[in-house]
Amino acid sequence: MPTEPPYLRIAAELRRRIVSRELAPGERLPSTRAVVREWGVAMATATKALSVLRAEGLVRAVPGVGTVVAERGPRLAAGEGPGLNRERIVRTAVGLADAEGLPSVSMRRVATVLGTSTMALYRHVPGKAELVRLMSEAVFGERPLGPVPQHWRTGLELASRWLRAVYGRHPWMVQAMASFTRPTASPHAMGYTEWVLRALRGTGLPPHAMLHTHLTLFAYVQGVALAADMEAQALQDTGLSEEEWMTRNEPQFEAVSTGGHFPVLHSLFEHDDFELDLDVLFEFGLHRTLDGIAVMIGETSA
Repeated sequence: MPTEPPYLRIAAELRRRIVSRELAPGERLPSTRAVVREWGVAMATATKALSVLRAEGLVRAVPGVGTVVAERGPRLAAGEGPGLNRERIVRTAVGLADAEGLPSVSMRRVATVLGTSTMALYRHVPGKAELVRLMSEAVFGERPLGPVPQHWRTGLELASRWLRAVYGRHPWMVQAMASFTRPTASPHAMGYTEWVLRALRGTGLPPHAMLHTHLTLFAYVQGVALAADMEAQALQDTGLSEEEWMTRNEPQFEAVSTGGHFPVLHSLFEHDDFELDLDVLFEFGLHRTLDGIAVMIGETSA
């Protein structure tokens, strides 16, 4: 299809090579740099193409080797592949959301990637809302948090960094988990809440304060993740890195800041350049939030 995004066309060609056995099980796929050279696309496009094949189970990453054809991955040629199932649909939808964002996920689009009909998908998943719930559930179940530490602060630090890592691997989760007042009934997501509440259990906080503490941290991590996702989207839309964008817009900032209208703000940049690092910002905000929780726990105990 001429209107298909380049990464889907590349994925289709690589899929054809795998199904036809031009690329045998265990054989290495072209690297992202090789894909860039062969198809004349950007590195991000090449990465998206390989992500689609990984989501379909056709290929897998081998440390120190690269991406290779999976030994028993699904084959998508008509009539050859294994029966369609919910796990395969969800895995494909997650790969599509990772590559293009949550708005790109629809029952029809997932069916197209899988090479089947939309009606075939509805036999396994009743609609997009349930599909997104299943996607979120699958993502939350990827890597367990492990045992709850004895000290509440260690536990909340671990849980916050774990959640941020989830958003880092799957930026679309920021939108999928956006509603606090209408949470989804997902065992793995609810398991995360249970884990955090267990970390707070010995603090002496009343039940509502424990829940508010969990939701406050959740919202903080989500806010930083949203900022990272918006920066990634801006990079994709403009083609400019953060540094390039700031350099291009520096004259406008200079024009606005002259005249002494913002003396305190201007004084912050007189001697040292300030570079906003989201990792530094995340750690700063996390520790200050935990400091506030510590004060609250102290007051409750007293």
